[in-house]
Parts: sequence; C-alpha cells; structure tokens
Amino acid sequence: MSHASAAMPAQNLKGIDGTTLGLYAATVFLWGVSWIGIRAQLGVVAPEMSVLWRFLLAAALMWVWVLATGHRVRFPLADHLRFAAVGCCLFSFNFISFYYGGLSVPSALLSVVFSLASVFNLGLGFVIFRQKVEPRVALGGVIGVAGIVFLFWPEITGAGFNAAALKGLGLCVMGTLFFCSGNMISTVVQRRGAPLLSATAWAMTYGCAVLLALNLLRGNAFIIEPTLKYIGSLLYLSIGASVLAFMSYLTLLRRLGAARAGYATVLFPIVALTVSTLLEGYVWTPLAVIGVVLALAGNVLVLRRPAAK
Repeated sequence: MSHASAAMPAQNLKGIDGTTLGLYAATVFLWGVSWIGIRAQLGVVAPEMSVLWRFLLAAALMWVWVLATGHRVRFPLADHLRFAAVGCCLFSFNFISFYYGGLSVPSALLSVVFSLASVFNLGLGFVIFRQKVEPRVALGGVIGVAGIVFLFWPEITGAGFNAAALKGLGLCVMGTLFFCSGNMISTVVQRRGAPLLSATAWAMTYGCAVLLALNLLRGNAFIIEPTLKYIGSLLYLSIGASVLAFMSYLTLLRRLGAARAGYATVLFPIVALTVSTLLEGYVWTPLAVIGVVLALAGNVLVLRRPAAK
C-alpha cells in the first residue's frame, strides 16, 4: 500500500461502488485467514519449498487466465525487470520471511505486524521519494509501532525473554518491508499501462524462478507433505490467498489508490485474531489487548484522509 501512489488521478477517489466493496471484502477475508494457512504449512516441508509450491500453482492458474482472456504477454526488457523486482518482493522474499517468522510467532500476530505496512510506507516514501510526512501521520506511525512493542513486551523484557519470538518479529518486519517495496514497484508498473493480469502472471513466474534457485542452493528436498492439512492449506493459499486475493487487492490499488486500499491491512488482524482465538487458542492478555488497539489505531491515523477545509 505504497504512498508512492498518493498522487493518483482524482477519478480514483470517487465514491466506492458495490463492485469495489466486494473486492474489498474479498481481500480482507482471503488474506485475513491466510495466516492460519501459513502456520499449517510449517513443519515437514522447508518454508522456501512450501512457498515455491504455492506460487507454482498460482502462476500456472494466472497464465491459464491470461491466455484464456487474450491478454498481452510480450513486454520490453525494462518492464520485465520491473516484473522480476515485483516477483522478488511480493512473491518470494516477502513470504519466505513470514513463513520463517511463523515458526515462532502466532498466526494472529503475523497479521498484526503485517498491518503496519502503511506505517513502513512512510519511511520508504520519505527515503525513496522524499515525500513529506505530516505530523498526524508521523504520530500514527509512532502509535502503531508502540502497539507492536506492547504485543511483544513479554519477549522483550523479563524472565519471559524469548529470542526465537524476537527473531520471528524481525523476520515479519522484513517481510512487510519487502511487501511495501513490491507495492511501490507494482504502482509504477500499473502506471506504465501493463495489464494487471499479465503483469501479475509474469511477476509470479519470476518469483518462482527465485524460489527455485533458493531451494536448489539450500539443498531442500522437493517434497509435499501428504496430509489433508498441508494439501488443503496449499490449495487455499495458492488459489484463494494468492490468485484471487492479489488480483482483488491490486485492482483496489488501481481503483482507490494506495491510501484508501490500505485500510484493508487494518482489518486483516481483526479477522486473523478472531480465527486464531477460535482455532489456535490464542490467549489474550491485557498487554496484548493494548498492543492490538494501538497498532490498529496507529494505522487508522496514518491512513485517514484529513477533513476537507
């Protein structure tokens, strides 16, 4: 949800119609429960291999969609370089970071860290595009980060220090930064007029190439865990959370601009925390409640459009 697209055309800021609301709801639900699927993939199969299987299937489905609808498939080298960069950020390193982070961080907290994408965009926008940061937005960023500190406070201090959880937090932060970088590059690709379906299919393909190389370098076994839990989560993550959710989100990015589409990340943790509480037995503590409230409040403050004067 890059602030790089904050200057999108005024037509993207019109009222939200039924189709857009449907895309928004689909994005929130599909990604909101995907964190459970990521946790279900961890164990027997190396995380890099699970991500590879996920996007091999997703890319194959995307190419069927592209070819069946007759979309453009040939692009100049400069566009392919951008597709490759999006693939590295959105469809490989981003997910590898979160899969490894999920080894020691509950699925609900993965989504809370990811919800700070809007906050991280502030720093990237300032560093890369020299965009001015409003005091209100800066305050929202500080509040959001404070929320994450509260969530992980037992691991940060005291006898409950847990280095594994802190490592997981760091990996989740890294994954979110990859996601934000991919958003910025994707915005540039869309502004250049590349069809969304074709651009996504190429980006997933390049992401798979990177994942294949990583698995070969690490000597990972090319296996699939033959259980209903693993295969079911793989199908959901490939079809629902990758093809359908990414297409819904990237369409929202084009329709609404990054700022308004970014509200989806505020709602992901609400869905994920609810599901994790019901299915994983996530235990709420006073600090966890304060942390979630602060993280969500910080995001709302960052993304809220100032009232017209």
